[in-house]
Amino acid sequence: MTMKNQPVKNKKLNISTSQETKILRRIVDITSSELDLDLVLAEIVKIVTEVVSADSVFIYLVDDKHENLVLLASKTPHSKELGKINLKIGEGITGWVAKESKPVAIKKNAYQDPRFISFDVLPEDRYEAFLSAPIVYKNKTIGVVNVQHKKPHDYSPSTINLMNTIAKQVGGVIESGRMYSETKKKAIQFDSLVKVSQTITSQRYLDEILNLIVVVTAEMLNSKICSIMLLDEKGEELVIKATQSLSEEYKKKPNVTVKGSISGEVVTSKRPLTIYDVRQEQRYKYRDLAVKEELTSMLSVPMIVKDRTIGIINVYTKTPHHFSQDEIDVLQMVANQAAVAVENTKLMEEALRAKEALETRKLVERAKGILMKMNSLSEDSAHKLIHKKSMDSCRSMKDIAESIILMDELSGNKRQ
Repeated sequence: MTMKNQPVKNKKLNISTSQETKILRRIVDITSSELDLDLVLAEIVKIVTEVVSADSVFIYLVDDKHENLVLLASKTPHSKELGKINLKIGEGITGWVAKESKPVAIKKNAYQDPRFISFDVLPEDRYEAFLSAPIVYKNKTIGVVNVQHKKPHDYSPSTINLMNTIAKQVGGVIESGRMYSETKKKAIQFDSLVKVSQTITSQRYLDEILNLIVVVTAEMLNSKICSIMLLDEKGEELVIKATQSLSEEYKKKPNVTVKGSISGEVVTSKRPLTIYDVRQEQRYKYRDLAVKEELTSMLSVPMIVKDRTIGIINVYTKTPHHFSQDEIDVLQMVANQAAVAVENTKLMEEALRAKEALETRKLVERAKGILMKMNSLSEDSAHKLIHKKSMDSCRSMKDIAESIILMDELSGNKRQ
């Protein structure tokens, strides 16, 4: 049953005008004194509980994509369910209220309403009476506040009107809390990106750099596991090179083939990919491990350098999560920086190998000259002798050449 807004009749509610003013003042006070979204929602729950004397109060907010309502606050402790329970706009009574932006009041048998959707984890689903009001900000529904009673309860038009008024008033408070939370989140992300940049430009070894990146990234995106996987030399498999996971089973999981895998799709397409629940995704090859490790949502981005994919970075959340575009963009920036670090390290290693090869060649040439002079050998015979000695002694030609040069220098000192 839906009810239209009607003027508040204070006598029926036993709420005086001064009491109403106090309620609205408390809402204003929240704006000026508290910015954290979780605390803002907790205060709103308290206000609604006191005004309506409710047995249960829930607050759902519309997600970033404006597709779902997410349970973010409740009167009774539901810490495990907060952030996990999602309703599509239009789904259930709550979804209907969000879509139509109208209140709903049901005085008994709420669970028999054809729009009702049950969640086994919420005992409040068995409550009799149900009152739901849209939370509105700038003529746009941003959430829903639900009130429930264990016994049948006749919600008067004045009660519905008061709830509707409160829901509209708290819209601005909630948006302020959201903006603060987003600003705080972006500040943390910026600090994390600075740490990643500092790590990449440091003189650390590649393994240490990659391990620091996954730790910082996991903290930044509040993920359970973050891992960096690089392509093998043939470009056919992805190998885990760094992860902050403590699970040995996860660390030792088999390499992922590029062909036919989700990770491989990210490599070939060079585009980010998100999966809401890997445990239900048929293409995900390690669903059993995901269940065991409590991995749910996944974001995978390619590590690209010079228009070439060299690996991927994966992050997993413990609870279902819709990754925002900001989160995807931030992880892509980290991935690109990590790709540069990997590429620079490879170039440095190649330069060192080239330098070492040149030094070895100079030493071997010098040793050959000594053998040619001492034993009247040809250049080819001297080279073969050094090579044979290297093979027989399992030492490098550089070591053999250095020994020949040292012996020649010692002999020269004796002759002097």
